[in-house]
Amino acid sequence: MREVFHQSLEDVQSRLVEIADLVAVAIDRATRAFGTSDVSLAEEVIEADAVIDEKAIALDELAIEILARQQPVARDLRIVVTALRVSASLERMGDMAEHIAQLARSRFPERAIPRGLKGTFTRMGELDVEVARKLAELLRTQDLRIAEAIRDADDDIDELHVSVFEKVLGDSWKGEATATVDATLASRYHERFADHAVSVAKKVVYLATGDWANDGEDTTVEHAPVV
Repeated sequence: MREVFHQSLEDVQSRLVEIADLVAVAIDRATRAFGTSDVSLAEEVIEADAVIDEKAIALDELAIEILARQQPVARDLRIVVTALRVSASLERMGDMAEHIAQLARSRFPERAIPRGLKGTFTRMGELDVEVARKLAELLRTQDLRIAEAIRDADDDIDELHVSVFEKVLGDSWKGEATATVDATLASRYHERFADHAVSVAKKVVYLATGDWANDGEDTTVEHAPVV
């Protein structure tokens, strides 16, 4: 029975990695669609979000089954409960990617990125893709150094997010109301995407170190299975 239990935990981890990989693909396509007004690519992201949702639901059902049948305690219980919380964050990251794609689709054939902010959103998109890929790698390897890199990238995204608001609220901003709303929403979606990634990273670090205050600075912890 113990062997079956550990196999189930390994299945949970592999499913989390699979969902994280799908999220990375989604944000990559969404940011490219947003930057190039590629409505076909935007449609792909929107349609694929249902797959992320389905896999997240299936993972949750597996975790609940483990709780009911195996009745894990101590660290094993924390692993399963954390998997449920990580699954929810990954699902929300998929939603953020979908929202960015929806903005691109709604403005087609016009540009979704407001004039004067192309460079900012291009960089935010690059950082979100980087964060998503690093998160998948963190879940795959439990290399805690990756958690620190995710946090650093999130700091850069936060700064860009603030710069968007400063731009649209500044006296020199000439954008119409629609452009202002688009810029505000898009910036928020990018920022929230990274915030969810940081939340997941903190949970992984906690399971590895037992310390919520450790955001990855201590990389001497052995890479034991986390989730």
